[in-house]
Amino acid sequence: MRTMFAVIQTGGKQYLAKVGEILTIEKIEGKKGDSVSFDKVLLIAEEDGSKVDIGTPFLSTSVTAEIQVQGRAAKVSVVKYKNKVRYQKRVGHRQPYTKVKVTKIS
Repeated sequence: MRTMFAVIQTGGKQYLAKVGEILTIEKIEGKKGDSVSFDKVLLIAEEDGSKVDIGTPFLSTSVTAEIQVQGRAAKVSVVKYKNKVRYQKRVGHRQPYTKVKVTKIS
């Protein structure tokens, strides 16, 4: 059986998606177990390179995935400091993300 992969665009970023893989992407709406479809498919190809379809800019196919986790990443600390002015500021940030499992490329 040949395996296919696709390059999809979501959240302003591009991801390489293969059936059965789990991707960590920018947060999208939905609950655990919901099915989502990605319509912005840039490329679909066979693993061995025998068949490659490139979109201009997108293909008319879609990639279907299932939401596994809605979460937040580890805390990133931001420290602002100005010398000789006694200015210090500390801010923390946790970026939300969604983990999806690719179920179908069609």
